[in-house]
Amino acid sequence: MTLLILGIESSCDETGVALVETRVEGQVPALLSHALHSQIEMHKAYGGVVPELASRDHIRRVLPLASQVLAESGKSLADVDVVAYTRGPGLAGALLVGAGVACALGAALGKPVLGVHHLEGHLLSPFLSADPPEFPFVALLVSGGHTQLMRVDGVGRYEILGETIDDAAGEAFDKSAKLMGLGYPGGPALSKLAEQGDATAFKLPRPLLHSGNLDFSFAGLKTAVLTQAKKLGEELEPRKADLAASTEAAIVEVLVKKTLAALKQTGMKRVVVAGGVGANRHLRNQLNEACAKNKVRVHYPELHLCTDNGAMIAMAAAMRLESGQQQASTEYAFDVKPRWPLDSIAPTVA
Repeated sequence: MTLLILGIESSCDETGVALVETRVEGQVPALLSHALHSQIEMHKAYGGVVPELASRDHIRRVLPLASQVLAESGKSLADVDVVAYTRGPGLAGALLVGAGVACALGAALGKPVLGVHHLEGHLLSPFLSADPPEFPFVALLVSGGHTQLMRVDGVGRYEILGETIDDAAGEAFDKSAKLMGLGYPGGPALSKLAEQGDATAFKLPRPLLHSGNLDFSFAGLKTAVLTQAKKLGEELEPRKADLAASTEAAIVEVLVKKTLAALKQTGMKRVVVAGGVGANRHLRNQLNEACAKNKVRVHYPELHLCTDNGAMIAMAAAMRLESGQQQASTEYAFDVKPRWPLDSIAPTVA
């Protein structure tokens, strides 16, 4: 029996809607259609995400995007079997929009709904790629304010091996970019500028690189970038590309070496990289090279699915349902979880 799952993502500044169809047992669910609206242009004027504006824009976008994916897939609302939505973590107001629309649709259609963990969506998004992974694997999750290394033995079977104790990798990119005056969104702007610079120009710290554990800390790197920018003074502008390249190199080296340490610790030969920072070209190149030397398979989401999107939410819902980790519900009262640790997810079905 196949299921058609409508997924809605609205945790921050992207509105995503997608349709995923489960296949016969043992086959990876298929993405039929997805649509995404980014709010980047709207938030640029403020230098960051404005929660109230984000929520209002989700309200405007979600139903037209749902109509778009249904039309593109040749399906109708009546064909939908389950409506999935991001329950958390994220901005409370933004989450409430997606949850409210999903539960209203479910109630109107008489179909069950399922709240999905945003980070689990990222974690399982490589299963949407042309080269999907197999369990078990080590996962490097680098999404926004989250940087984590996990042992993943199956859907819902996650063990955190290491995580950030202050600024995450994505925050280090964004905050360093802001210190250099690169605007919003900072991370992609810094990475683009870094392509023109010398990554060895400035000696920046690699925090916790030799800590003996798998935790991360990038706050000290941000402080070092600030110190270097102040030291350069008027010379910052002509040296900005070098500083960007040196910053990116420091972040990537820590991510790659900690990932290799996690592989060694677990004895695994497969790694999955997920989340927005996973689209970074330098990170992919360095990790691919390191994994090839160690005979490790590495998997990524497709580039267009690295950002927040509805496809990952629908896929996570499909995989949880197929694995028996969760059941969709016809109880349409809902709540959201702006703060929700990934390792707190536990099976709800015996």
